[in-house]
Amino acid sequence: MPEFYPSIGEAVGAEMQHNIRLAYGGKASGPDASLQARRLPHPSVDPYSVPGMIARITETATPHEIAGIIERVNGALGALPQLTELVAAAADWTRARLTFENPHHNPAFETWTRLAAATRMLRDVQEELEVAEDMIAACPVQLSDPRYRDEVPALRTREPLSDVVGNDAVADNEPPASRNPEADRRRAARASSPHVGAQRTAPSVGAASEPPTSALPPRPPRTR
Repeated sequence: MPEFYPSIGEAVGAEMQHNIRLAYGGKASGPDASLQARRLPHPSVDPYSVPGMIARITETATPHEIAGIIERVNGALGALPQLTELVAAAADWTRARLTFENPHHNPAFETWTRLAAATRMLRDVQEELEVAEDMIAACPVQLSDPRYRDEVPALRTREPLSDVVGNDAVADNEPPASRNPEADRRRAARASSPHVGAQRTAPSVGAASEPPTSALPPRPPRTR
């Protein structure tokens, strides 16, 4: 039976180790010898998980639905405030180990500086999302002409974990019992191979003649 993991971190770690062996012809040994396809539960199982909320943000979703998702992510108990507190806690952990005896070598202070900067940026993101949440209500329900979308770049790059568990792991509603574990493992191994990554990043013919993607429009001033 496929193995399910309670968190993305555990699934990524286990899957990447297995994919590295598959991509380079290694064979599993020891307790991992009977390893089968591993995947996270489908987003529909938990629509309020981060993968579930991403799957719900479709082009036809209503402004009310999108605002509700942003509110859930950025609320007092949402994923973003918790992440901010986690990074801040790591910065405070480093703070308790600061010394200034050697001004030319202070890795603890350099680490604290990075974590403190990340904490400030995450708090800025929270403020931006608070403003955006209020502005979502003014967005129209109907879709615009597709030609207008070329004016701004697309920010979404891939499905969650598509580079680890296969491109259809999120969108496919097929029950796990009917999946082919061996095919899933081979597809995941190919996706994680460095040769595949190099092919994906190679520029296509005529890419040099295409105009550069226009920059993001300036952000409106914060209202609160």
